[in-house]
Order: sequence, then C-alpha cells, then structure tokens
Amino acid sequence: MKEKVDFDRGLVNAGDDSRILSVMRRALKGEALKLAFLGGSITQGSLASTPENCYAYLTYRWWKENFPKAEFTYINAGIGGTTSHLGVGRVEEEVLAHRPDFVIVEFSVNDADNDPHFQETYESLVRRILGADFAPALLLVHNVRYDDGGNAEAIHGPVGDHYHLPRVSMKPVIYAQVEAGNINRRDITPDDLHPNDAGHELVAGVITHYLERERQKAVNGAGSADTENGAAKTGGGTELPAPLTASAYEKAHRFRNDELTPVFCEGFTRDNAAQSCVADCFKKGWTAAAAGAKIVFDVEGSCLAVQYRKTVRKPAPVALLTIDGDREHGVVLDANFDEDWGDCLYLETLTEHQKGGRHRVEIEITQAGAEDQEVFYLVSLICA
Repeated sequence: MKEKVDFDRGLVNAGDDSRILSVMRRALKGEALKLAFLGGSITQGSLASTPENCYAYLTYRWWKENFPKAEFTYINAGIGGTTSHLGVGRVEEEVLAHRPDFVIVEFSVNDADNDPHFQETYESLVRRILGADFAPALLLVHNVRYDDGGNAEAIHGPVGDHYHLPRVSMKPVIYAQVEAGNINRRDITPDDLHPNDAGHELVAGVITHYLERERQKAVNGAGSADTENGAAKTGGGTELPAPLTASAYEKAHRFRNDELTPVFCEGFTRDNAAQSCVADCFKKGWTAAAAGAKIVFDVEGSCLAVQYRKTVRKPAPVALLTIDGDREHGVVLDANFDEDWGDCLYLETLTEHQKGGRHRVEIEITQAGAEDQEVFYLVSLICA
C-alpha cells in the first residue's frame, strides 16, 4: 500500500526546522531525549491492534532505530474524543512537566472545522509549547476524515504558518489516494476516521518520511550556526510573534479534585481512585446520584468550561450549572450520551472573553432516579 502514496506531498509547510535539527544533532551524539505526542483518539491509538501499532509509537520506534546511540522516552498524551481546548488545559501537567525535546500535536479531526474558538485554543496550545523555557521542537500533524476529506486544517494551518512550524497532512497524501480510488478506505479505516494498523502505518509513514529528510540534513551538517545552537524564529529565547487570535487560553488550566476544593458540597463524593494513565480520564473528579445534590466552586478567569461524563449507559442524571447565581442563563449538563461508541469526556464552554476575576460556579443535580444506570461524573473545570 505504501507504494501508492507519494509521501513528499505530506509536507504542507517546511517551516523553521531549527529546533528539530537541534534535537536530531543531540540524538546523533547519543543524548537521552523525550518524545511527546498530544492529541485525540488517533494519537491515543484507537483501533490499532496493540498500543505499539499506533502512529505515535511507530514514530517513536523510528527515532530509536535511526538514532541507535540515543536513549528515548515515549510520552503518549492522547485522549479520545478531546479537542485542543482540553489540550491546552492539560498540556502543562501531562506533557510539558516531562520537559520533552520533541512534541507532536494532532487535533485536526477533533477541533470543529472553521470554528474561531478552536483556532484560538489551538494557537494558545502552540504558544504554550513554543514558549516553554526548554524550547521543545514542535511538529504539527493534520489527520483527516476519510469519507469526505474534512478536518480543521483551514484554521490550524494558518496558526502553524504564523509560527513558521513544520506541518504534515494526511489530506494531500493518504486521502488523495482514497479519493482517487487507489486505496480502498476500508483497507485503512473501519469507520472513516480511526486508522487500523495499516492506516496507522501510513500516518506514521507521512511523519517519518519528513523526519528522515531532516535526519539527512542533520547527518550532513546542513543548517546555519543558529540551527546548531537550537535558536530559531520560534525558539532560542526569542519572543513569539503577536498572536493571530486573542489567545486567551494560553494560560488555561484544568482543575480536578487534587487542585480544586469546593466551597460547598452536599451529595457529591470525591473520587479518590488512582489514575492508571493519561487516557484513564474519568478520575480525580466528583460523583453524585441523587436529585438535589450540589457542589459549588469559586474560580477565576474570563474563559470558563466544565467537563463531565456523557454515558451510553442510560438513563443517567441531569444537572444544572449556574455562574454567579444566574439561573436564568443556567447550562444544562445532561449525562445521557446519544452516540453509541462509548462514554464521552464532554467539554462544555461556559464563558469566553467575559469579565475576568472571581466567579462562583454551582452545579446541582436536577434529574435523577432509581432507574439510572450511572452516576453523574463531574471531571473538571478549565479556567483561563
């Protein structure tokens, strides 16, 4: 199947590769390096037969095989069904805290197409990573829906180009061959979105084809003295360009029960179960099962969001969220999920670019009964 794909077409913007070349030169010297992957279900490895067959692990394996003197740590921070909004809220804890040397970000089939909100959260995420004091290399990856070729590249691409970032896309490579009839999409994906093993291998092939080009440059000493030192338009301690959007989410943070204490709690129970991995996402929250249960938080920010579980095990409770006592504009949090693919880590935007400062968030269970198959699970609040 690989022979049908022109991998050269996958590089949609060469950008400024100085950070990547710097990492590769360190790898050639045999240094210990960390590789991080942040994204949704495709990054997590959904529908790969084993975790080792997903594109992220295959990319990690490419680094190991092509830089045998170096030691690599693999960090997979993919969570299915999530967007760059959650990504920027958790990137500090689940990616940057590890001080990775190389990061891939992949949210182009999770963020809504042509939605300014997601261009802003995506840009905020990019700026958060690029602005880290250890200057990690960043590669943007754009996956695609294989039934219609849709993705959020129209809003993600301009962000990457603004920061001179290398970008690879599956749309002009893999999807183009599907559209031309050269690849049967059922050979690479059972649901038109998530790759199977063959699909993950192709996605990894697009990424590693670009990385191999960079490796040859590193081996041959290509690049300027600035590149040797790891300096770049987007690194080396230089300032980032002015943002394209308001970039209000740049300092977003996800608050769970290990960092946020309610000012009032009645009928909600703190979940103290250990979290096994990043993708074990229904942890560190609060649960409730009875009508009238209530939990209240005081938080700060102009952009507020709530995360809760929508479940396929119906019926499930329903809650009402109010901010600063405004019940007239309360937000219904319905835990019943209309899809059938599994429970959803649902993120509801509450306010955006509103008055900053301190706000009171109240969540009360308004509908619950003995026939409920699941409790209401409040996962987190995200504040920026």
